[in-house]
Amino acid sequence: MEDLFERFTISILKLNKLVQKIKIYEMKKCGLKSIHVMCLYYLNIHREGLTASELVKLTLEDKAAISRALATLREQDYAEYDPASHNAPVKLTQKGTELAQYIVQRAAAAVHAGSAEFSDEEREFFYKSLVIISDNLEKYYADLSKN
Repeated sequence: MEDLFERFTISILKLNKLVQKIKIYEMKKCGLKSIHVMCLYYLNIHREGLTASELVKLTLEDKAAISRALATLREQDYAEYDPASHNAPVKLTQKGTELAQYIVQRAAAAVHAGSAEFSDEEREFFYKSLVIISDNLEKYYADLSKN
């Protein structure tokens, strides 16, 4: 009998490591790190800007890491915000928008490569299943931590 715990956890860990490697590879040529991928991605979606706190919630990264990432994006002219203002909205510059659009294209290519053997229905079922599993484990953990 197959050990579902081992299969599940190793598969999830492997996926995470591969996604991180792809992010590192893509960002290396820009002098950025993997954390910048999701910052640029979300700032591209929210053209009106996002605060550092909002990015923390969206990216699931810690506040210090997001602060450092935003400082780098600002220094390299990918993003703009008032560093003297507490929780100022961060917006992409033109250069940042171009990089974010590149990221969207590369992310689509990676997702396509990862699910190349899936039909549209299988792909939809897979992603829906991941969300359900994640939500269920979040509830399970919340219940555990209450005790």
